[in-house]
Amino acid sequence: MQSRREFLGTLGLSAAYLVLNGSLKGADRPARRPNIILCMADDQGWGEMGYYGHPALKTPVFDEMAANGLRFDRFYSGAPVCSPTRASVMTGRHPNRSGVFLWNYAIRPEEVTIAQLLKKAGYRTGHFGKWHLGPVKADSPVNPGKCGFDEYLSHDNFFELDPPLSRNGADPEIHKGESSEIIVAEAMKFIKKVREENKPFFVVVWFGSPHGPYRATEKDAAMYAGVDNENRRNRYAEITAMDRAMGQLRTGLRQSGLARNTLLWYCSDNGIPGQMRPTANLRGAKGNLYEGGIRVPAIIEWPAVVTRPRISTMPCVTSDIMPTVLNLLGIELPDRPIDGINLRPLIEGQMTTRPRPIGFWKYPHKTQQKNRPWMDPDRLKGTTPTANRDSIQFLNFHHPKPLTENFPGQAAWIDNRYKLVTDGKKIELFDIAADPLEKKNLAKDKSGTVAGMKAQLESWQASVEKSLAGQDY
Repeated sequence: MQSRREFLGTLGLSAAYLVLNGSLKGADRPARRPNIILCMADDQGWGEMGYYGHPALKTPVFDEMAANGLRFDRFYSGAPVCSPTRASVMTGRHPNRSGVFLWNYAIRPEEVTIAQLLKKAGYRTGHFGKWHLGPVKADSPVNPGKCGFDEYLSHDNFFELDPPLSRNGADPEIHKGESSEIIVAEAMKFIKKVREENKPFFVVVWFGSPHGPYRATEKDAAMYAGVDNENRRNRYAEITAMDRAMGQLRTGLRQSGLARNTLLWYCSDNGIPGQMRPTANLRGAKGNLYEGGIRVPAIIEWPAVVTRPRISTMPCVTSDIMPTVLNLLGIELPDRPIDGINLRPLIEGQMTTRPRPIGFWKYPHKTQQKNRPWMDPDRLKGTTPTANRDSIQFLNFHHPKPLTENFPGQAAWIDNRYKLVTDGKKIELFDIAADPLEKKNLAKDKSGTVAGMKAQLESWQASVEKSLAGQDY
């Protein structure tokens, strides 16, 4: 087991790894449209992987994926909390554009989702696991089915062992067992059925782990008997169980003859919660826009295309997923502002610098609380008990007139090596390439860089507020 010093040393060396050439050559191009699987952890921090030299965690499957595929060392969640990041995956847009400011804010029905577009293109679509973009029950206007999925077995929010899951909007049923293994098994059933139909598939597997309250199986928890804190012990055990489930998914794909032409994309929805011991010594945690809140692990496996292992240090974000997949399939982007970029050149080994910055914004959502909710109150109720409550309130507002002035709330603007962080009058500039721990504020020394990035950020925020006000629909 590595010491903490050795662990941090491993992280520091990762940026200096040799980036191998994995260009997409003609012979490597898939003959058929690829299958797409998007997997996402719930609250897994950037350093919580064995391949980053974590001193305790055991993640042999993720380690193998990182060793064989495309590993992203600067991948960001679209927001520092869960629901907004999920909205960014589904739309390719910053979540504030559709009013998904925080957890329990539902995505708007007017949004165009990646699932809808792939379904229209002939893909069979399935969602398995955490939804958290609105109620999953049948009459919800934003359940997974209404958002483009042919089939779904889903939960409104996080879940633990023996999860209660709704199949296609029906009353939830208890599924006995370890939750990550359950949703992967259900996803594989769907995949095998689609294979028999000889159609391509788009599958989303959103795990409930390792989100609190941390309930692992006794067998998994026993692997971490030497960890001093019970919550941390169970958290690590949940990550190992999720790792095992990913192994079952990969094995299922290989045995079905589907692995070679399936793009498998894994990431997390935000950084590590603050109450857990930081794993990479990054500044900040879940809920803020420093690296510890938004930098997450990410890997792509696609044996037909990513034929050699590579490590990317270019900044990427969950909003990039939809534009990338659509480009790979020759599907046009929706006619509205899209914040993500097409990463196909990166996947093909031809991109090392991001052509457009990434914007983040913790919108002051409480200023919108007095606006009229767009959804009928009866439909705001969740379908399954969460956090010891009988229901959850899923909030969103119908095209409110922005009430903010001077763009309050923490925001960030990442332009390759530089990252600007603003919060009211507070301004910070970091050289993430040289200072990943965000210890040295360069704002005074590089006032010209700050002025330029701040102007870009505020122009982007103005665009986001126009979207929030409904001008895209």
